Amino acid sequence: MAAAAPALARTAFDLDALARLLAQRHSAQARFTEERYVSGIDGPLRASGTLAFTAPDHFERHTTEPQDETVRVDGRVVTLTRGGHTRRMALDAVPQLSALLEAVRATLGGDAAALRRHFQARVEGDPGLWTLKLTPRRTELGEQVRELTLAGQGSELRSIELWLAGGDHALTILTPLPAGAAGAAASAASDGQPR
Repeated sequence: MAAAAPALARTAFDLDALARLLAQRHSAQARFTEERYVSGIDGPLRASGTLAFTAPDHFERHTTEPQDETVRVDGRVVTLTRGGHTRRMALDAVPQLSALLEAVRATLGGDAAALRRHFQARVEGDPGLWTLKLTPRRTELGEQVRELTLAGQGSELRSIELWLAGGDHALTILTPLPAGAAGAAASAASDGQPR
């Protein structure tokens, strides 16, 4: 009679394991659709466009609907372009925005230490289908943001849900694009010419 095979040790899928999985991707691009639910407004406010991330710290959100707008973050500098006007500011000048952008960039870049710095993190699921729930550590951020929930499949982020302390929330659904597609889509949308 053959000996029974030893039981395989089961490794917990925690924040560190998720970070290692996500760190395998050095860049990502996706189309997004967003619905924001704001108290006092009937129905959701909708937006759509593209997102792009390049490790370690470049993040860009190009909104094409309802109006053309680009938010670009390189390191600690935020550049906002809207209606032909460009404004630059230090990310640290807006602590709440800084923490939220760090949450998305740190998730996409697989930086568990950065996530732990700003949030209490709880991971559910497994490498194939996971959810990361982030609750602010600092009181000043917690006064505005109740929870941020990011969900994904493998190394791809598929949704971001933000709950504000007052009850308003936003759900962003992401559809991954092949490399280079977000830039081409953004250029085509901005000049109206097909690419």
